[in-house]
Amino acid sequence: MKTRITTAVIALMLLPSMSMAYCSGHKEITASSCADGMSWDQAKGECTLTPTT
Repeated sequence: MKTRITTAVIALMLLPSMSMAYCSGHKEITASSCADGMSWDQAKGECTLTPTT
């Protein structure tokens, strides 16, 4: 019984660090990260070349 409880406690202690490891590489691109001459296209979800007039 002690072994099961100890194993459960260790698993619950490691759970937050495991979830952080899965999410740490996610990088969100927004309009502020578009280069000069480009603008954010919401429909495509990416930076596109801004036409000059």
